[in-house]
Amino acid sequence: MKAGAEPRQSRRPRPNTRTRPRRKSKKKKRFRLLRILLRIAAWSAALIIFWCGYLLWHINDFEEPRSISPADTGIVLGAALWNDRPSPGLRERLDHAYRLYEQGKLDHIIVSGGMDYNGSTITEAEGMRNYLIELGVPADKLLLEPLARSTYENLLFSQQMMLEQGWSSATVITHDFHAARATDIAAFLGIESFTVTGAKSRVLSSVKNESREVLAYTKWKLDKMLLRIGLQTPDVTY
Repeated sequence: MKAGAEPRQSRRPRPNTRTRPRRKSKKKKRFRLLRILLRIAAWSAALIIFWCGYLLWHINDFEEPRSISPADTGIVLGAALWNDRPSPGLRERLDHAYRLYEQGKLDHIIVSGGMDYNGSTITEAEGMRNYLIELGVPADKLLLEPLARSTYENLLFSQQMMLEQGWSSATVITHDFHAARATDIAAFLGIESFTVTGAKSRVLSSVKNESREVLAYTKWKLDKMLLRIGLQTPDVTY
């Protein structure tokens, strides 16, 4: 080094800061996406809770008719058989139908229900007919609809039988927790004059059946929309 010359300052390598903003921006994007997903999940959960609450209110808001006018036929919606005999819940529907028949409210009774594949060797309709005959209903007053696998088919196939018989009025017999959906389906099918009556159960769990009914009613609402626009065939089960 020459005399009088200033010493050169050693240059330190500058830190590479080019990648830091990119890392920060990626983190921000991830947090932003996470916030969006959490908001979507929260709104979805809120909508589901609201919908379930609305349906529970709608199911329990069903009002039993104060008086039931005489009808050409009753339609008993099927349920499970136990060892080819009506289950306790199904007997409640049949007992209700029998009382209406004894009061002169029903001229005939359609019993609707197919095979439920729970070990029974006969259809629900056959099991219901046998029970009503034991109670004292004449066999010629009973019509069997042995194909239905759902509430929609119960009412659709029974409606077809009514048209064949020239009947125009019906009383649909089920349980109270099922009555709101049965009313909606009957109205959708355009049954001319119908009343829905629901027996109050002493043997079935209200919590279990109302929870199941929320799911079934939701499925029916979706299927009804598809049926309206022609994207769903009538062969639906619920």
